[in-house]
Amino acid sequence: MEITTGIFIHDLSLYIKSMNSLIVSDFHIGYEEALNKLGTLIPRAPFQLILDRLEKIFESINKVHGKGTLNEIIIAGDLKHEFGTISEQEWRNTLRLLDFFETKASSIVIAKGNHDTIIGPIAQKRNVRIVEAVERDSVLIAHGDKIPDKQLLKKAKTIIIGHEHPAVSIHDGIRTEVFKCFLKGTWGRKTIIVLPSFNLVNEGADMLKEQPHSPFLQKNLESFSAFIVADTVYLPVVLGSLQGSPNSWR
Repeated sequence: MEITTGIFIHDLSLYIKSMNSLIVSDFHIGYEEALNKLGTLIPRAPFQLILDRLEKIFESINKVHGKGTLNEIIIAGDLKHEFGTISEQEWRNTLRLLDFFETKASSIVIAKGNHDTIIGPIAQKRNVRIVEAVERDSVLIAHGDKIPDKQLLKKAKTIIIGHEHPAVSIHDGIRTEVFKCFLKGTWGRKTIIVLPSFNLVNEGADMLKEQPHSPFLQKNLESFSAFIVADTVYLPVVLGSLQGSPNSWR
């Protein structure tokens, strides 16, 4: 699905055709281990599920757009979870993910997220660049926890961020289910797109119940569109249209 001109949704990722690049965000590798250390008993999702899902994304891009090796994979922050250390799970699985990405793209870059305080030692082992934001062809990719440099913003017509882990709840009168989603709206005169989290442990933050954290989203979001991801079916819906349901915007 084309979410805006030249930018396509493929499951939990965005593909930018003019750049032949893939954008993904918020893997939070090590999240389950961090919760286990805090005493929360949560099963560790097999890491292979992430690789399998990514493999299907690359197959979809090749089928739809006829592309082989990508020019670039851009990770829009929070590749790992722990703030002040690198856990055993983070070392092992983050390197596995980067090795996998190296087979799919000529270059990998990380737009640093707030959880990536000590991602450096991992990135150096695989010669992966870490930047504050990525600016390509009037598209700015950043994590979204803070506003990037004004000079970068000045050139951008489209902003792509992560950080928020957007999801929406759908209520049918009997039960409520939460789905990961993309958000699309405006920030000033620019188009802004928010990526869902690629962490498969939970769906994310319900945008119909929780206040957003990103400084890019500190306004009424009723006019934003949510593109719900459900088994790679993308259902666009305006957030404001869900008002009046048990999950009205707050």
